[in-house]
This record gives sequence, structure tokens and C-alpha cells, in this order.
Amino acid sequence: MTVKFILNGEDVSVHAAGETRLIEILRGSFRLMGAKMGCLSGRCGACFVLLDGKLTPSCLVPAFQIRDREIITIEGFTQTDEYHDIAAGFAQARVETCGYCDTAKILAASALLERIPRPSREDILAAYRDVKCRCTEPENLVAGVMAVAALRQRRIYGRNA
Repeated sequence: MTVKFILNGEDVSVHAAGETRLIEILRGSFRLMGAKMGCLSGRCGACFVLLDGKLTPSCLVPAFQIRDREIITIEGFTQTDEYHDIAAGFAQARVETCGYCDTAKILAASALLERIPRPSREDILAAYRDVKCRCTEPENLVAGVMAVAALRQRRIYGRNA
């Protein structure tokens, strides 16, 4: 079947069997390698994408469910101001990056800050519940997301958070 959808801001289409996983489409058809083949059961976060703005494990999404939807991968997200806020905030808080779970950490921060611009410690820890990260201590993630929130507030409103 042919599936049309929006990928990183561009209208695209792909030929795939209906049960083909989104992660396989992204990596195989579009050569987007930011989403990693982790557990393939939606529990590790390595394959996260933003599907219609919602943080989603791409290993659980069959091709027939992406028709006419919008998908943003880490490759597309790195072109946004939001990404630059996250990169700067994470660097400021010394959030570790290993290359494997970075996509999950970055997209989880984005999804959280879209919902809650000034999250609490508990909000942040809950947002990272499905991200299996062994390279960064939870408190460093909390500090990183709080730094990102402050940077974003300054960028958007020109004042401190």
C-alpha cells in the first residue's frame, strides 16, 4: 500500500505493507537513523518520534496508522529553535549524552515543555518514566529540563522564567 504523510515538514509517501513498523520506514526508506532499534516493544524510548506532536515509540506504530499524520524525527527537530534551547539547557546543566538515548531525552523534553512550559521536578521525572537512560542521573535531567524551560521563556518572552 502507499501511505502519504508529513515527515519533518515535507509531504512524503512510501510503499509499505500495512504492518510495517514506522521505525523500519524511517530507517529503511528515508535513511533517518536518529530513532534507534531498541527493545521493539515501546519500553525503552530509543525510537521516539513526535507523531502529531505527541511523543511516540515508532516501533509500535504500523504503517497504516501514519496516513495523513505528521511525524517529526530528531533529524527534523534539530532544525528548530526548540532544539537549540534544549541543546543549550542540557549543556548548561551538564546532561550527559551517549548518542543512544539522546533522541529520547531531547524529544521527551520538547513534548513536556509543549504541555507544561514550567514543569515541576515531579512533572519532569514523570515525563522521563519511559526513557531508559543509563548515561544521565535523573537529577541532572531535572536540572537540564529546568534550564531549558528558562532559556525558552527568555527566547519567547524576553525575560527570565
